[in-house]
Amino acid sequence: MIYQSNSLKVDWLENGIAELVFDLQGESVNKFNQATVDDLAAALDALETESGIRGLLVSSAKPVFIVGADITEFTGLFGAGEETIKKFAAVNNRNFNRLESLPFPSVVAINGYALGGGFEACLACDFRVMSSAAKVGLPETKLGIIPSWGGTVRLPRIIGVDEALMWIAAGKDQRPDAALKAGAVDSVVEPDQLRGAALTTLQRAIDGKLDYQSRRQAKRSPMVINDVEATMAFFTGKSMIAQQAGKNYPAPVAAATAVETARKMGLEEALDVEAATFAKLAQGPVARALVGVFLSDQLLGKKARNWEKKAEHKVKKAAVLGAGIMGGGIAYQSAVTGTPIRMKDIAQQGIDLGLSEAAKLLSKRVNRGRMTPARMGEVLNNIDATLAYDNFDDVDIVVEAVVENPKVKHAVLAEVEKQVREDTILTSNTSTISITYLAEALQRPENFCGMHFFNPVHAMPLVEVIRGEKSSDAAIALTVAYANAMGKKAVVVKDCPGFLVNRVLFPFWDGFSKLLRDGADFEVIDKVMQKWGWPMGPAYLLDVVGIDTGVHAAGVMTEGFPDRMTPNFTTAPQILFEAGRLGQKNGKGFYDYSTDKRGKPSKTASDAAYQLLSPHVAERKEFSEEEIVARMMVPMANEMTRCLEEGIVESPAEADLALLYGLGFPPFRGGIMRWLDTIGLKQFVEMADSYSNLGISYEPTEGLRAKLANNETYYG
Repeated sequence: MIYQSNSLKVDWLENGIAELVFDLQGESVNKFNQATVDDLAAALDALETESGIRGLLVSSAKPVFIVGADITEFTGLFGAGEETIKKFAAVNNRNFNRLESLPFPSVVAINGYALGGGFEACLACDFRVMSSAAKVGLPETKLGIIPSWGGTVRLPRIIGVDEALMWIAAGKDQRPDAALKAGAVDSVVEPDQLRGAALTTLQRAIDGKLDYQSRRQAKRSPMVINDVEATMAFFTGKSMIAQQAGKNYPAPVAAATAVETARKMGLEEALDVEAATFAKLAQGPVARALVGVFLSDQLLGKKARNWEKKAEHKVKKAAVLGAGIMGGGIAYQSAVTGTPIRMKDIAQQGIDLGLSEAAKLLSKRVNRGRMTPARMGEVLNNIDATLAYDNFDDVDIVVEAVVENPKVKHAVLAEVEKQVREDTILTSNTSTISITYLAEALQRPENFCGMHFFNPVHAMPLVEVIRGEKSSDAAIALTVAYANAMGKKAVVVKDCPGFLVNRVLFPFWDGFSKLLRDGADFEVIDKVMQKWGWPMGPAYLLDVVGIDTGVHAAGVMTEGFPDRMTPNFTTAPQILFEAGRLGQKNGKGFYDYSTDKRGKPSKTASDAAYQLLSPHVAERKEFSEEEIVARMMVPMANEMTRCLEEGIVESPAEADLALLYGLGFPPFRGGIMRWLDTIGLKQFVEMADSYSNLGISYEPTEGLRAKLANNETYYG
């Protein structure tokens, strides 16, 4: 043994070959936490002083190689100031520079994910051999930062500027075939051949058959690209990156700029440019927000896995009641992720529509090369469409997704309960009806909870799992387990009108209706809120959801929270609904919908909508962007703080992710509770108080005011 610690070891193999093995104890994956960084420095000390080493194999004892830096250490680091952040980058840069400069060749065997710092470690090695089951990449821009351990320096010198800019800016995981084609790795082999292939490559380098010194020199030198080529490459690349990233995500363009700035520099100078760019971004609000989202997602995943462990058994077969678009979407998602599902409807027309929806989604996968026709057939065979309750006694969980009518749901739930085993869990995909109320129809209410999918099911990550008054832990656990199996993000919430997402959405729409009442232009509001970061503005969102659906749900919210969700005026959605304008579903809402000459859908602000609204609203006037944002966001934020204080949702992290995954809340803002922390509770309370004349929904809660008085934040 040459060296050993709790994160890695160095030992002898045969023929003068040493092996550096990453194996972080107590963790399921390897990552570059501070301890691993320190241990790598000590291991390099040992390698540099040990005599007789002719070559180094770098490998992992875990199913993955290295997933990158320990993101949990970023929150403290990013607030520590520029010099501390630069020192963080410098420590492991010294490690990788030393690894690259060892007096013998090195080969890395990439057996699983090698991401971020893990891939940067691979780039510092002389040769890279990759398993066909592995993936590599530099995902840092997804966290609002750039690679800080040589990724922007070594990768473009290895695979060329054009390819490197796209890899770094997009932050995507790269498959073995793409990595090999780009030249990021030297060979790709089957997993069982990886170690042998890596050792063979290393022996060839030791024997002088592979020139590793010239590779090192290329990584240490300025890029081999003339000024004309560089001007074209960076102009084109940065333009494309800026267009795709948008103005709210500065990291991709900053990464490209760092590569450009350092193109004529040697290794050390180029690393300094990279570190300075990294430090600047790390101190910005976007990096803090996106790192926060990452950490919150880790928390959410951990809670979901803990729930799954409590499940008494796995979901081997599921059922959905009510086919159509929603039922077909649920059936598709279940079948494509490996859980066979029975799809029942009372009419053949519904069955046909549900199967058509599933087939359409599968065909898209086939057409994009993401699925073979044979696999599509297998998935469709996992959807058992039926008009009867035959064989429902082997179903572990049922998702009721019939029409949003309490009487119909009561009847269907009571009916299906008689057809399933006593331990089968029943769930409802309702978006508005109380789970506690629906449970009144059941003999076993403890085996019932809500499972609210968002439309379109295949695209929206969130599933709200709603606990009614009598829902058992067993029901919640199996439902979360099923959501996990479907690849969804499950947030467990308590029963209340609108549950969580819809409950906080309606104050947002109420703010919109009051702006229209006071003379704002709905198209201007949409543009402002999209500029703020929403994927679509409130008017367009109402059209997409369905104005009839919005009006129905608004009635539920008014009944549930009459003090702050009862309008004292006729709202714009109500006016359009009464005029038969339902949104996209019938081609007319706030916008008129049609197809252009190329068959693509288009929308234009509707003159008819303006005329219908005109008698009910004030004379048209301009509002500043700041006022529009404040009047839209304050009621939503206040309602979410109420949900936290009432225990509807357990944590700010889950509250934030529910809006990110369920509504498309701007990720670069980190979520609504993190947005409050970012702008400051003092500023928020002042902003909210300035609009107190608009109603109770604009009044901050006592809990929020108490946090401000105690100088607290939601994330601590």
